Amino acid sequence: MQRERISENVYWFQSEIYAQVTAGAVTGPQWAVVIDTLAIPDETLAMRSFIEEELGVPVRYVINTHYHADHSWGNCFFPGATILGHALCREFMLEKGQSSLEAARKQNPIFKQVKIVPPHITFNDGTVMLRVGKKNLILSCTPGHSQDGISVLVEEDRVLFAGDAFLPLPYVVDGDLDTLAETIRKIGKMGLENIIQGHGDIILRGEIDDAVKENLTYLASIRKQVRAAMKKRNPVDALAMIDLESCGKSRVYLGGLAEELHRRNLRYLFRTLQTSESEPMVREEELLD
Repeated sequence: MQRERISENVYWFQSEIYAQVTAGAVTGPQWAVVIDTLAIPDETLAMRSFIEEELGVPVRYVINTHYHADHSWGNCFFPGATILGHALCREFMLEKGQSSLEAARKQNPIFKQVKIVPPHITFNDGTVMLRVGKKNLILSCTPGHSQDGISVLVEEDRVLFAGDAFLPLPYVVDGDLDTLAETIRKIGKMGLENIIQGHGDIILRGEIDDAVKENLTYLASIRKQVRAAMKKRNPVDALAMIDLESCGKSRVYLGGLAEELHRRNLRYLFRTLQTSESEPMVREEELLD
């Protein structure tokens, strides 16, 4: 696990094992807030150990930016902490979490000790504020990657923990492309010093405009190219020809996972556009070939 002090009492953690997933912590004189957990239990426990033993404060709150396993399954390793998140985050964890966890346990024994702990305190819209020492945290809705997405702004430092609303490669399979594009535009106008992506490296102030533009270009490009593929005689073959580079992204992002996520985006968008635009349907198994 990598870690970095971003500003006074604000810390960033990144997995060295799974998809460069990130988490954060904001500390006060008496307790700390954790923003997301890491995908691998040992890394979440190492993060907790650093906060409690090296920084010397217990974790009182854990904020989940969304319900996906790599950001929330570590909740159980903060016993006694209050979990905060969107109301849909709680709903989705209760609805989907246990079955997903059981499937994961069959594939990897490291998840044996994991338990699903959904948010205790939730909100649906607007903002929630949480004061930690000298820092004011503002929780707000940033959907698009998923319906339950929220971000956490450290107001004094203009640091945004964006969750998966901002990624090196936008991912829409559990969300909505238009909603995500609007969220990315909103983030770009916030006057930030840093964006903490849900996966990948920290985006610095001078890099934000280019990162926003690149992500919006990617989303516009996959929509355009998927629509063009749908009009071809063999749309499945045409879809397979849409590579990352032609959409303005690099396949080296996210430790080499970018290509697979890109393929999933294309298949998801293809199905979505077929339904919304009443195009002739292609069978699911053809898309997966």
